[in-house]
Amino acid sequence: MASYKAPLRDMRFVIFELMDCGDITTLPGYEEATPDLIDSVLEEAARFCEQVLFPLNRSGDEEGCVFDSGVVRTPKGFQEAYKAFCEAGWPGITSSPAYGGQGLPKIVNSLIEEMICSSNLSFGLYPGLSHGACVALESHGSEELKDKYLPKLVEGTWSGTMCLTEPHCGTDLGLSRTKAVPAEDGTYRITGTKIFISAGEHDLTENILHLVLARLPDAPKGIKGISLFLVPKFFVHDDNTLGARNGVSCGSIEHKMGIKASATCVINFDEATGWLVGEPHKGMRAMFTMMNTERLAVGLQGLGIAEVSYQGAVAYARERLQGRSLTGAKYPDKPADPIIVHPDIRRMLLTQRAYAEGCRAFGIWAAKHLDLRNHPDATVRQEAEEFVALVTPVVKALFTDLGSEAANLGMQVFGGHGYIREHGMEQYARDVRIAQIYEGTNGVQALDFVGRKLPADMGRLLRRFFHPVAAYIEEKSSETTLTEFIDPLNKAFTRLQQATIKIAQAGLRNPDEAGAAATDYLRLFGLTALAYLWARMAEVSLPKIGADDTDGFYVAKVGTARFFMQRLLPQTGALFSSIMAGSKSTMAFDEAAF
Repeated sequence: MASYKAPLRDMRFVIFELMDCGDITTLPGYEEATPDLIDSVLEEAARFCEQVLFPLNRSGDEEGCVFDSGVVRTPKGFQEAYKAFCEAGWPGITSSPAYGGQGLPKIVNSLIEEMICSSNLSFGLYPGLSHGACVALESHGSEELKDKYLPKLVEGTWSGTMCLTEPHCGTDLGLSRTKAVPAEDGTYRITGTKIFISAGEHDLTENILHLVLARLPDAPKGIKGISLFLVPKFFVHDDNTLGARNGVSCGSIEHKMGIKASATCVINFDEATGWLVGEPHKGMRAMFTMMNTERLAVGLQGLGIAEVSYQGAVAYARERLQGRSLTGAKYPDKPADPIIVHPDIRRMLLTQRAYAEGCRAFGIWAAKHLDLRNHPDATVRQEAEEFVALVTPVVKALFTDLGSEAANLGMQVFGGHGYIREHGMEQYARDVRIAQIYEGTNGVQALDFVGRKLPADMGRLLRRFFHPVAAYIEEKSSETTLTEFIDPLNKAFTRLQQATIKIAQAGLRNPDEAGAAATDYLRLFGLTALAYLWARMAEVSLPKIGADDTDGFYVAKVGTARFFMQRLLPQTGALFSSIMAGSKSTMAFDEAAF
């Protein structure tokens, strides 16, 4: 039987010991976000996820969403869980108090999202999309739109979606055909079909607010001719009561490999009334605000699944008796040893653990910079924005790649039982697989990383990562207690620097060189970032090993850091070789021979 326990001890370690987020109260708006408050919020979120959401995970997967004549019904228990979710105030945890939100820091939301994703990924997509819609609307909507729609969106009574993809275009949104025709009353008539719309139709909220990309009649061709519109499912009167149905309908829902309790819809707009969000033809600027929020959230989906899969695998490895230890029986009183004594099982468990805990640290590192965008110093704000812009594609792609790998390792630990539904492990592998695809495939994230983030402002964004890592290596290189962590980090970082120069130079001559190296480079960057964070986690933990380490937490942290450096980080050598080999073997292959 699958189980989940929120890793609060490690969460506290990352926030308060590694990232020193206890000083978050010095930032404007976060004065009340004390460590005690943050701790109590995380404990309550853990209780809700463990006791309310996780028990619905398997049943929701088995039942799935049901589509009937344009109506979508979510699985049994989801309506009650969503009502409780809203009554507890979780939808607006980081939203502005001006619209009814609680205004808590992003570091808190990051950990809550991880817990939700671990306990019930399908459920998490409904409020997750609404949060992204809130961010986009608050950043780019008119005061009238914000006052009218944000309070209900923040409290969860209404929900939001992101409508980009069409049957003929996904990543290349410049091919979008959905039309927006101006009406005399200042609104627009939206006509077109959008596909793969998560939470596009369901029975959890009174109203659904669609953020839709469409073209005005005078729109320039390509991506520069797209505008963003808010299209509600039901019209809203001035007193915030709901009116007639808008020209929006659900044509069908997709039958998917995973996240079956999340409705993935075909949404048809038939001269639906919409309101412009932001400026005409500047829709991608506004939509990217939501997309980048969602990309960070999708990264946390990978982390959440890695954590819950690891927990399930560890519990099974302790209980499953199979064979004897290679060095002699460890449990001679039993007919066989538990499989956790076997080296290959330990390899898989430690890989899951190292990736989950490393990504958690990386996620909070990114979230802290989201919070630093509120800093009173303009320079700090700018540097925080640059850091977030740089690491967003890395968080999305790395976390979901590693999350999928961890889920498959968890299933492998179970052997044949991992392939059986009742243990829950195969659902994790199915659910997390989409995270490598939606919100821009991981290959697209890699292209964005090498094509836009690296060359931006003559490499300015890279300095936000390269400078602190280089300074840390230089500062700690003489500390012998950290040698086993700093030396591997230094080697990986040197490879990353050399690969960066290679891509920058070769990519100028031939863009295919950068394109062919993109995925390997993003992974190289990501593993180096994890190595930096694991070195820091080891540094924090080493002095605390001893009498105060009653539960062995710090011993385990250092042991996991050691495993990462010795057994996982060496991947960077192969990645470096692949990058330096160039694009010829990839691009010279005759297309007809495929």
